[in-house]
Amino acid sequence: MKKILPAILLALLFILTASSVGYAADIQMKVDGVTILAEVKPEMKNNRMMVPLRVISENVGANVHWSGTEVALTKNDRKIVLTLNSDKAVFNGKTVLLDAKPYLKDNRLFVPLRFLAQSFGCTVNYSHTTVSVDTKPFYIDGVQVAAVQEEIQMTMGSIVDELQGHAYIETMYNLLMQNKGNEVEAPARISLNVHNRLPGDYDQVVQIDFVGENGDSITSFGLYAEVPSEGEDEGEPKVVIYAETEKRWYAFSSKASQEIWELNAIAGKNGFLTMISNTTP
Repeated sequence: MKKILPAILLALLFILTASSVGYAADIQMKVDGVTILAEVKPEMKNNRMMVPLRVISENVGANVHWSGTEVALTKNDRKIVLTLNSDKAVFNGKTVLLDAKPYLKDNRLFVPLRFLAQSFGCTVNYSHTTVSVDTKPFYIDGVQVAAVQEEIQMTMGSIVDELQGHAYIETMYNLLMQNKGNEVEAPARISLNVHNRLPGDYDQVVQIDFVGENGDSITSFGLYAEVPSEGEDEGEPKVVIYAETEKRWYAFSSKASQEIWELNAIAGKNGFLTMISNTTP
């Protein structure tokens, strides 16, 4: 009997340990209701939820800058500086103590979720094996934006993608508004058929529509790129933007148009960009 009891205790300990490890490995993270499709999942360490830095920074809209063992995260008027393996952080110039130190694992920096999320104005909730982060809703002229719909015209039909997540929506809007240049004349000719376009025509790159919770459009923008002449070094295309609300045309940064595609790529990787319509053959 004495030999059996330790064996039972060891078996129970093994089961509990395995269960605990499995629980940590199965943690899912949601931001604004969207399950994050990250390669590396959050994990519990010393009873604190730790997440890969890129996961939290990308999905709450924070910019990241590395300097040695320090990393700075900025969003609007908020700035956080973290140091690897240090329980001290700097938030808007003031030193604060962390209840969990940032650490490296598999070449990724894990950071305390609750501190970062709340420092950027987010709320954090836990339910079983899911941790939910809700960012602040984004508003245009007092109306909450529910999603951004992006339509790309093809030779036949079109594809419509939907961008979700408050941080992604805000970043998209800022990219459009902050990169408008001087007002310009409307293009003389907009090509709707790739086979009939001429040098100097403008192709529509994408139509971007910010929609409210009822599905109605709040505001929309159209991006157009000039068709180069034959043999001309394409380089960076000349891009213009049409602001539907203003009914005006503006020059637009070609670099910013590339940043829009990069934003979409990140959003798609994390589960925030989905195709909602495809009318191409």
